Amino acid sequence: MTETFLKYLQSEKRLSAHTVLAYQTDLEQFSTFLHTDYEDLPEKANHAMVRAWIVSLVNAKLDPRSVNRKIACLRSFYKYLQRQKVVTKDPMAKIKVLKTQKKLPHFLKEGEIISLLDNLPFDTQSFEGCRDRLMLELFYATGIRLTELLTLREEHVDIYNHTIRVLGKRNKERVIPFPLGIVPILEGYRMVKHRDIENKNHGLLFVTVQGEPCYRKMVYRTVKKYLEQYTHVQKKSPHVLRHTYATHLLNKGAEINAVKDLLGHSSLAATQVYTHNSIEKLKKAFELAHPKA
Repeated sequence: MTETFLKYLQSEKRLSAHTVLAYQTDLEQFSTFLHTDYEDLPEKANHAMVRAWIVSLVNAKLDPRSVNRKIACLRSFYKYLQRQKVVTKDPMAKIKVLKTQKKLPHFLKEGEIISLLDNLPFDTQSFEGCRDRLMLELFYATGIRLTELLTLREEHVDIYNHTIRVLGKRNKERVIPFPLGIVPILEGYRMVKHRDIENKNHGLLFVTVQGEPCYRKMVYRTVKKYLEQYTHVQKKSPHVLRHTYATHLLNKGAEINAVKDLLGHSSLAATQVYTHNSIEKLKKAFELAHPKA
């Protein structure tokens, strides 16, 4: 049933390939645990077995967020099995998520990101230099996710209206504006791409030097390489640029619901984490101005 469940996640729930792979790994680990400790299958698991697995993960010092993702995976799996009438009782019914410490998102200061984008020695005559520059600029200018950047198609870039159309989580489409300054960078990349790279007819904007679609590890390595040169932020990943985009918008007075829509969040709670820096500024203003502060 595991394979049919994963196909269901991909074809019907429209979860990203990254999420489906994570769920597959979780289910494989759970199956191994059940086989080793109980000589049983996931379809036969009960509350006590699930709880024993979670306890083993906690004892192994696994991060609570990772444990909670595995719990979410099993909840989704057993709901699916119930709908398919494979199981009659949900072993996840009384399982609770672990408490987690709220972490503030890592982000770059305005001076850092501007210095990075303005001063990095991109080779604008080479394909890779043009591609890397556009990649970093677009991450910060639009706040798109890594998967959204990888699946961005040429036809979804509207150079005249300065917008991109992206397909987010669960195939939710949204249109994001980008600043006028991106236009020459985008045009320069397209020119070099058309000149130097073989067209593979997949229609994707970002490609490798062989003309194949870019992949996650390559983009991670690219972003990390450039962030290491100009910033001291602890984490160096594409998501840091997304955090930076959201934080700077809110710091400049953008309405939180508008930022929610730009980021493609399904709930306001996910966006509110980015108000951390704005609140700190308000506290400082209060302490400076209020007579009893």
